[in-house]
Order: sequence, then structure tokens, then C-alpha cells
Amino acid sequence: MKKIIMALITTLLLVACSDNKTIDGVEYETYGIISKDDVKSDSVKYKVCWGNILWGAVLVETVIAPIYFFGFDMWEPVAKK
Repeated sequence: MKKIIMALITTLLLVACSDNKTIDGVEYETYGIISKDDVKSDSVKYKVCWGNILWGAVLVETVIAPIYFFGFDMWEPVAKK
């Protein structure tokens, strides 16, 4: 059972819903609640990635998945402000 859960977690972490985006030749990263302050740019609009929030809520009992989804991958860059 543990092997199945670990395989599921690994797969989900590799296929997160949000992606980094290149805008005007600069790559902007996704960010979350516990990301470093220098990851978020004030000149870029971000949107909430609802797929990652859903996965974090579904996998709340695994502890690791919500930390990743909510902590580092909750908002994704969309466009320049």
C-alpha cells in the first residue's frame, strides 16, 4: 500500500497544473505561501491554479502534497500588468 501511495505522490508532483511562463524573454516562476519573496514579481499578473488547490485538498492526509501545492505552486504567472 505504501508503494502505491508513494507512486501516486511522485506522479502528482511531476504533473502539477501550473507552469512557469516566459514573458518578454524573462521566465517567471510559480509561487505559493512559503515561496521566497524574490520569486513573485510586482510587474506580472498571477492567477490562482485551482487544479493545484484541488490536489492539495484531496491529498491532505499525505502531508507532503499539500506542502508542495500550497507552499510553492499555488499561483502561476499570466501576463504583464
